[in-house]
Amino acid sequence: MQYRNFGETGFQVSLLGMGCMRLPFIGGDNHTGIVDKEAAYKLIRSAVANGVNYFDTAFGYHSGESEEILGEALNNGLREKVRIATKQPIWEMRTQSDIRRNLENTLRKLQTDYIDVYLLHRIMPASWGTIQEREIFKEFENFKKEGLIKHIGFSYHGDFNTFQEVLTRYPWEVCMIQQNLLDINREATEKGIKLAGKHGVGLVVMEPLRGGGLAQSPVPVKALYENYPIKRTPAEWAFRHLANYPEVSCVLSGMSTMEQLQNNVTIFSQSDMVPGCVGTAADQALLSAARDAYESIVTIPCTGCAYCVPCPHNVQIPAILSNYNDGHRFERFDQPRRAYMFASRAGGDATKCTTCGECIPKCPQNIDIPSQLQTAHDVLKGWTE
Repeated sequence: MQYRNFGETGFQVSLLGMGCMRLPFIGGDNHTGIVDKEAAYKLIRSAVANGVNYFDTAFGYHSGESEEILGEALNNGLREKVRIATKQPIWEMRTQSDIRRNLENTLRKLQTDYIDVYLLHRIMPASWGTIQEREIFKEFENFKKEGLIKHIGFSYHGDFNTFQEVLTRYPWEVCMIQQNLLDINREATEKGIKLAGKHGVGLVVMEPLRGGGLAQSPVPVKALYENYPIKRTPAEWAFRHLANYPEVSCVLSGMSTMEQLQNNVTIFSQSDMVPGCVGTAADQALLSAARDAYESIVTIPCTGCAYCVPCPHNVQIPAILSNYNDGHRFERFDQPRRAYMFASRAGGDATKCTTCGECIPKCPQNIDIPSQLQTAHDVLKGWTE
C-alpha cells in the first residue's frame, strides 16, 4: 500500500482510503437497502489487514448507521491502527447545543474517545455565510482543546472561488473535495488541488470515480483504452489521474464488495502509484481524449456556462442538466438521482420552474430550458434516503 504525508498533521495515511457511504447492503440499493452488517464488518477489517488506515464516514451516512457499523468493526483492537474521519453537517446543527450533542452521539457510535479528523460536512456557497455567522469554528476548536477531536477540516461542494475563500478564512488542517478525471474544471477544480497543497492541508479526494461511473467504459472511451499499448482498467486510469498529483494525500473509494476492495488494494499497492504515474505525454493525451469522449456523450447540449443563472425561482439549472447528462454518460442514474435529491431539499429542483422563459434567451446553446428541466425531472426524481 502506498502512503503519503497527511498535510502538516505529522502522520501518514494510505493513499487508498475507505469511504463508508456505500457499505454492503441487502435489498434496494446502497442508500435505500438495509446494510449487511456482517459483510460490512468483514470488509472494513479486511481493508485494515490490507494496509488501509484512513476511514471516512459521516453523521448521516446509511441513515445514521455508518458510524455505528464502523465503530463496531474496529472494536477488536483495530481502532488504534487507523485514522477515523467523520463529518457533522450544518443542517444538523439547529442550535449551538446540537453541535456538542451530535459529536457526543458520534463518539458513542464509533466507540472511541476521540476522532482523528472532524470535518464540517458539505460546505457549499449557499451555506458558507451562515457557517461564518454562527462561528462553528469556535465550537470545533473547543472540542480539540478537550481532546475529543485531533484535527479540524471541512468537506466541500461548489465553485473554486468559494473554495478559495473557505480555505483561506481559517487555518484548516484537512480538506475534502470532489475531484476526478472529469472534474478538473468543475467543483473546486484542479486549481483547488494546487491551492490545498500550497496551504499545507491534508487533501482528501472524494468521488474519484464519479459515483462509480468512471469504472465503466462507454463505447468511445473503451476503444481508446483498448487501443492503448499499456492495458489498465478504466478505474485504474481514473485513480492514477489523482495519484499523479503530489498534493493529494488520500483518495476515498466507497467500496461495497470484497472484489472491489481487492482490486483497489492491488492498484494502490503498485510501486509506481506515485506522483508522475501518468507523466508521459502519451498518458496525458490518452486521459485528455478519454475526457473528451465522456463529455461527448450527452443528450442535452448544456456546456455548464451558467449564463442561465441565477434563476428568479432558484432552480439549479446547470446542475440539473448536468446530472441528467451524467446518467446517460455513465449509463447509470443512481448518483445523479441522489444529487438531484439534494437539489430538491435545497429548493432548487425543476418543480420550482414556472416556465417564465427568462433563461431561454441567455442560453448560448439555444436550449429550451423549461422543457428540458421537465425531461430531467421525470428521470431524476424519486431518490430517498
